[in-house]
Amino acid sequence: MNEKIRELMMQAGEYAKSVWVHPTEENYVSWHDLFNDKFVELIIKECAQVCRDQPDIYALKADRDNCAIAIENHFGVE
Repeated sequence: MNEKIRELMMQAGEYAKSVWVHPTEENYVSWHDLFNDKFVELIIKECAQVCRDQPDIYALKADRDNCAIAIENHFGVE
């Protein structure tokens, strides 16, 4: 498995562990749901950052930023 993926998984796990509370029936959110949501968010942000970090030979900065914003907006990530 890619080291970056492992790193994102660890971040998502730490996040889920830090916000998960013992559920009641009214507010049940599983640890796995918290982990999955955060993991997906981190992957999307990482993809958007790849766009932003491309050198000028591929595209102008404004175009790279627009691509990154389009990715984030498509998935509803801020």
